[in-house]
Amino acid sequence: MLREIRKENPELSHTLIELRRAAKAHDAPIWGDVARRLARPRHQVEPVNVGQLERLASANDTVVVPGKLLAQGVLSKPLTVAAFHYSDAARDKVHRAGGTTLGIHELIKAKPTGAGVRIIA
Repeated sequence: MLREIRKENPELSHTLIELRRAAKAHDAPIWGDVARRLARPRHQVEPVNVGQLERLASANDTVVVPGKLLAQGVLSKPLTVAAFHYSDAARDKVHRAGGTTLGIHELIKAKPTGAGVRIIA
């Protein structure tokens, strides 16, 4: 049985349920870890900037950001980025670098086992 989710945001609650189910169904601990990070109180979650993706990810990597992706910094390599929320400028910078942006739901469907996915938090 899944733990009770006490979040006011229905989209976040649905995402947490989907992540936990995917972790259990596909034996993919990465989705459980992303769910734990998203379930934290908002003041404990630091947003990730595009500049951090530039430093921490290699070209053509698939990364997941459990939280919000902001636009500070420069991105020069194509990445596949999945995040719970994007600022408009961050989404634009990822696209201009030749990358793609996904929702976490879409990434779970594309890579259910989580193979080749990195968490950037």
